[in-house]
Amino acid sequence: MEADDALLIERDCDVVTMTLNRPPANALNNALVGQLLDTFRALSREASPPGIVLTGQGERFFSAGGDIKEVGGIEISRPRMRSFHALLCEMERYPGPFVCAVRGYAVGGALEFLLHADYVVANHECKVGFPEINHGLLPAAKGIRKAVQKLGLREAQALLYWGDLTDAQRARQIGAINEIASTAEVMVRAGEVCRYLRGKERKLFAAIKRSLNLTGQMDDAALEAVTIEDLAAYLVDDSSAQARSRFLSKQPRKA
Repeated sequence: MEADDALLIERDCDVVTMTLNRPPANALNNALVGQLLDTFRALSREASPPGIVLTGQGERFFSAGGDIKEVGGIEISRPRMRSFHALLCEMERYPGPFVCAVRGYAVGGALEFLLHADYVVANHECKVGFPEINHGLLPAAKGIRKAVQKLGLREAQALLYWGDLTDAQRARQIGAINEIASTAEVMVRAGEVCRYLRGKERKLFAAIKRSLNLTGQMDDAALEAVTIEDLAAYLVDDSSAQARSRFLSKQPRKA
């Protein structure tokens, strides 16, 4: 398989679908991580970034996580982990909606993708978890922090310390996924959600997403600065002004 075949990219108007295509388990080798990183960066630089749906080829694996065949000494592992960390940063900061469509297993680094997504649709057969502790591996610290933020400390500890996999129902209960659909409907539903979110006012969506993802890392002064910066951006935006006008036009007039 050519390296370029490992990530399939399709564009339909305002939604880009990326498919991890490394059978049998869509493992994340360094080349694939690099392709994902380059694609997220390129799309984020567009004047109007599209929505992204990320999925895996086939029905058994979204992805089995990092390719253990590439785990070696620190000189090999250091640049690999730096690329993966950079990818998680790009996913977190991507200004448009980022939706994961999961069929089958999403474990290790793949679960970190889910935790950095804005919305996750999974099938009933989905399994998620952090099995690294049982395989001589270590999750990215950024992924661990996101697990604590989204799942809570106790749930993150259970997944990380035990290394067991969790089924779709439990994954939804703890917040690892948002909704469950049939295998045939996962991609359809993920596309619907992505298009719906992409239809929101772009600058407001990006500002809210940035605050949700990054404000936990800021002090009060930085929070004030980012609020003023976002305020200045959307108050002068035509689509934001039109949305406020539509809302005001629906309000009952005072006597």
